[in-house]
Amino acid sequence: MRKMKGRPFLEIFASALHEDYRFPILEVFAFLYALGTFTFASFGGGKDELAAYSLASSLLGTPLFVFIILIFKNVAYGLGSDIEKGIVQTYFSYPLKRRSILSAKLLSALGVAFLLFFAIQISALYILAPEIVSPYLGTVLLTYAANLSYPIQVAGIILLVTLILRRGGLALVIGIVLYFALGIVTSLIMFASFATNSTLGLQIISVISPNVGLANYYSTYSPFPGGLLWTPTFTEVLFSIGGSYIIAASIFLIAYLYFCRRLGL
Repeated sequence: MRKMKGRPFLEIFASALHEDYRFPILEVFAFLYALGTFTFASFGGGKDELAAYSLASSLLGTPLFVFIILIFKNVAYGLGSDIEKGIVQTYFSYPLKRRSILSAKLLSALGVAFLLFFAIQISALYILAPEIVSPYLGTVLLTYAANLSYPIQVAGIILLVTLILRRGGLALVIGIVLYFALGIVTSLIMFASFATNSTLGLQIISVISPNVGLANYYSTYSPFPGGLLWTPTFTEVLFSIGGSYIIAASIFLIAYLYFCRRLGL
């Protein structure tokens, strides 16, 4: 019985891999990850926790944007195309529950992309600065966790919109707009916080995008007179990261429920 259930799952997963990473997508993105990682690495002074955070953050510029484009594309067009072409209806005839079908698609769209991105980045860090990364691997992983949570939230929104609209093009546009809108909203909240001398806005935005709180935690420079308005404790940073992933998990849970119960195909 397990073999009967496992084989259809692998078939869907293999089909999704073929669609998401058909030649030369995988090779091009792997090259861009490696090129961006080794090109934009920035080494500050010292070999402490702050240096580990600064180094990891410097690698999350162009490579992170490339990763975001890949997962957004996979989620929107991978599933959206299957819905439009009627392929999902074929999957529904397999001896699998709907949640397993969606899991196979997301394992390809998000899981493989994440493994590729993470393997290249961590390997590059150990090559570039093993004396910094090895003793402060926890700081490096925390930096990645803080910076990846919001893109994962947006990927969940793209998934949900794709399921509701049954097409991926508009969902992808909405996701890209949301992703870039956060930077504008964050800047406005920062200025409003300093104008009102209130940290509430910064604390709220840090739950949505915890890299804001983490940057304040490690920051030694502020562009505003009087320095940083809010310097969170390490515990607050952990709570904001945990909260952001709870939000992401909630979005994906809603998408799963919609796929399993409301998607009338």
